[in-house]
Amino acid sequence: MTGLPWDASYHDGPAPWDIGGPQPAVIRVAAEGGFTGPVLDAGCGSGENALHIAEQGLLVVGCDVAETALTRARAKAAERGLDVEFAVADALRLDSLGRRFATVLDCGLFHTFDRDERPGYVASLASVTEPGARLYLLCFSDEGPDTGPHPVSQDELRAAFTPSTGWDIVALEADRVHTRFHGERGAPAWFVTVDRSAKRA
Repeated sequence: MTGLPWDASYHDGPAPWDIGGPQPAVIRVAAEGGFTGPVLDAGCGSGENALHIAEQGLLVVGCDVAETALTRARAKAAERGLDVEFAVADALRLDSLGRRFATVLDCGLFHTFDRDERPGYVASLASVTEPGARLYLLCFSDEGPDTGPHPVSQDELRAAFTPSTGWDIVALEADRVHTRFHGERGAPAWFVTVDRSAKRA
């Protein structure tokens, strides 16, 4: 997976998904104490979600394939006095990070993978987590008006995260994902809470 097309999204101003702050769903989970460190923000972009989680006093690593986004994320971390590591990594090869995480955040990454890529991504997530770890996933939903690009169905999510792949879906709820093109309410989304099960993928 090359980072060049994703990197180009940041060259002429903010990317469509770069809203200049954390997603409301991430703010909510953080306020509820849902994140446990160390935390991986997979597909972190310019870092707003990772930085918000780090502000809660947690160890956070953000990874992305877009070098321009990571450069901006590092600059924000320095400006805010936050110690967050931002690393170049392919989400399909997260084991290259060489560490394990108690919580993983996927905010707008899962829906970028096609059906054939998803098993590899789910296995990649398993490679950096132990049983008992938690994944929070926010993706475009296929239900409702004004859906985002590459919307995902509940059935597709349930097919990807199963005990046979090393995961158990705890909750799958309707939510909103905010972009620069969907107005104040954002686009229809699924917010999924998934636990790493005892079975290793």
